[in-house]
Amino acid sequence: MAHFSYLSDAQQAELKKTAEAIVAPGKGILAADESTGTMGKRLSNIGVENTEENRRIYRQLLFTSDKSMENYISGVILFHETLFQKTDDGTNFVTLLQNRGIIPGIKVDKGVIDLMGTDGECTTQGLDDLGSRCAEYYKLGCRFAKWRCVLKIRDLTPSPLSILENANVLARYATECQKNGIVPIVEPEILPDGDHDLERCQKVTEKVLAAVYKALSDHHVYLEGITFLSGGQSEEEASIHLDALNKYPGKKPWALTFSYGRALQASALKAWAGKNEAIKAGQDEFLKRAKANSEASLGKYGGGVSGAAAAETLFIKDHAY
Repeated sequence: MAHFSYLSDAQQAELKKTAEAIVAPGKGILAADESTGTMGKRLSNIGVENTEENRRIYRQLLFTSDKSMENYISGVILFHETLFQKTDDGTNFVTLLQNRGIIPGIKVDKGVIDLMGTDGECTTQGLDDLGSRCAEYYKLGCRFAKWRCVLKIRDLTPSPLSILENANVLARYATECQKNGIVPIVEPEILPDGDHDLERCQKVTEKVLAAVYKALSDHHVYLEGITFLSGGQSEEEASIHLDALNKYPGKKPWALTFSYGRALQASALKAWAGKNEAIKAGQDEFLKRAKANSEASLGKYGGGVSGAAAAETLFIKDHAY
């Protein structure tokens, strides 16, 4: 008789509590897990040098925004470097977030690599030591994680091999996280690049999601909520589209909320521009977008929230971070 290894009731209860807190009504995730290289590009755009101290100052700006942040943001995805950074008064960023009732998360993938046997498609690396890293991240206070797989739409892609490989990688990642008490954010990102039409995008998305859900089921992964990426949309577009999803009257089996990086930060970054005297201005812009997306996650966003970069496209070709 076949025997499968399942999570205990206590493990499931802990994961469910974390997942439900992440997708609590009116709240979503701030994705602040940009790599050192990606942060360099963002800082370069505002004329700021890419140093560890400047990255710390910018993330401190976000994490120390006023108390209203706690009404909109349920969790923050951190980069490994950020786990060990502190505020000016010596408070560790993880402790700061925990004290504010915000759940710390961590990016655990190690980036994409070429998938042999395909036409320029990729898979994601980092599974080899994932279990031990998750155990360590749990000790450091992280309670959820993120792993990104990337699929591209072209004439003959994504290929069946790419879809199957990335679905199984995501499922294996998810099981390692859950064994260690960490809620996995499963991110099969289908890039918007290309000249394909909406119908093809829909068909590819359905095929990819079907494969991912099957892999999650095959690996006995425990699933509790859905968050959406901004995917290179402008800040305002990301809010409007999330709002439209939540206004749709059909049945939704999961909470539909946000996990936004650029769409929460673009105006804040531009308003701050690396100036100490503009930290409050940057925080105000961040909170403005956080509130807009909070309302959108409830289907109550009226639109029209302006910002320093609210209407600017955030699209990046072949986006990697």
